[in-house]
Amino acid sequence: MQKICVRQALAGQTGFHTSSDLAPLGHLLPQGEKGLSRRALLASSLALAACGQTEAAPTLAATPLKSIAPFPIGTAAMAGQFDDPAWVDLALTHVSQLTPEWEMKMEYILDRPGRYRWDAPDRIADFCTAHELRLHGHALIWYSQGADQFAGLDRPAFITGFDDYIAAVASRYRGRVVGWDVVNEAVAEDGNGLRDCHWSAVLGQDGYIARAFELAKSADPDAILFLNDYNLENNPTKGATFLRLVERLLKAGVPVGGLGTQSHLDIEIPAGQTTAFIREAAAFGLPIHVSELDASLRSDGRIDTRSRQTRLNQQTARVAELAEAFVALPAAQRYGFTVWGLRDTDSWLRRDARDDGKDSPLLFDASGRPNPMFGAVSAALS
Repeated sequence: MQKICVRQALAGQTGFHTSSDLAPLGHLLPQGEKGLSRRALLASSLALAACGQTEAAPTLAATPLKSIAPFPIGTAAMAGQFDDPAWVDLALTHVSQLTPEWEMKMEYILDRPGRYRWDAPDRIADFCTAHELRLHGHALIWYSQGADQFAGLDRPAFITGFDDYIAAVASRYRGRVVGWDVVNEAVAEDGNGLRDCHWSAVLGQDGYIARAFELAKSADPDAILFLNDYNLENNPTKGATFLRLVERLLKAGVPVGGLGTQSHLDIEIPAGQTTAFIREAAAFGLPIHVSELDASLRSDGRIDTRSRQTRLNQQTARVAELAEAFVALPAAQRYGFTVWGLRDTDSWLRRDARDDGKDSPLLFDASGRPNPMFGAVSAALS
């Protein structure tokens, strides 16, 4: 099966339409096929995936990502996944850093100001210590959480609760967390300005952000403190607003130490758009974290008559572009490259009512076999 599929690929049977849908996957070619062009190498890898991953898996999985990356490779984790031997084996094979997907967020930790729940985040921290993995803290302040816990508090109590929460969480994991997403998703959905939320209503739009960073710096002075957001590559308006916010905060002396781009990639974005954003962000000289990578094949709200293979080609090209742009950064700015889950079935995109069981937004399928997206990342790292 594998040899037949490679021949089909080299004969041009993979459905590529433009050069922007090509990504370098050369090291994935079977050993007998040498000296081929980058275009042919990519075509062979995607054809193997299209023909069936069962036989392609041993080739794609041969090299653990963490062994070829000159920077940390991360994934999101939930404490319950540590009870799944297949997940643990896959994670320890490929990644060197974990980000708690949900259990280090306020919604989990804080029952009400002053009352905390530490069981799951402690378990994640302990797992990282036991397996010598880096731990990235996510997230101290998020517009989407905290409204219920802080509801009804007067201004002094609100501010005290805000300050105490950041101090309690950041100090508890001081020395164990390498970096924190201090403020998550501060920019408005459409990119026109910042979000209005319960934090900004009391402390101001820039005010709550600056205060959170200052408190985190005091509680965990050695951690790298990140401003984290999404759709920065997908929406140039939002990316520009994010970068203006960073510039404003730095000029005000706010201790922003790193920039997190979630990279929930839209496979429809034009080629080159992701690279342009990464280069602009890099101009600040701060560490950059690709913090929540996935790339859905779904076309929510759009009529889509394209084949699955065509969408996989687009996905692979966009992910390859992101990985290559990250690899091109100066070494000191490559904080980590994190995917938001390992297997497709681990993804948040597969947990809602829209899921038809067919989306493939991550590096591995439900059985832990490499998806074409794995090849895109692996090739860029190589």
